[in-house]
Amino acid sequence: MYPAELVKPMREDLTKVGFEELHTAEAVDAALAKEGTTLVVVNSVCGCAAANARPGARMSLQNAKKPEHIVTVFAGVDKDAVDKARQHMVPFPPSSPSIALFKDGELVHMLERHHIEGRPAEIIAENLMDAYNEYC
Repeated sequence: MYPAELVKPMREDLTKVGFEELHTAEAVDAALAKEGTTLVVVNSVCGCAAANARPGARMSLQNAKKPEHIVTVFAGVDKDAVDKARQHMVPFPPSSPSIALFKDGELVHMLERHHIEGRPAEIIAENLMDAYNEYC
């Protein structure tokens, strides 16, 4: 588990643009039970989360179509919430960071770490915007 003061700015990177933090398995289930589209960002302390995933997720929200709900869980901190989110992301293996789009509780688009690491945030944002245009 990472200290709260270490992850605070990494959490705020997403919450300042409207992402809701989920800290429990029950909160994840409730968020994914909502009608409509939900973007889930599995946040992380790694460099590719800072340079690629979080900025890409933020940029993607500039699209005309976007998810109705945007939430985040933090790997290495919110263990139960992350485990529950990953259960909803099967058949994809656990990875941090990762970004998933759900529609009416069904996984419709997934970006795993290997889709994020080494790619510019703009490419991640474009990938997500394409998914929003299709599903939102």
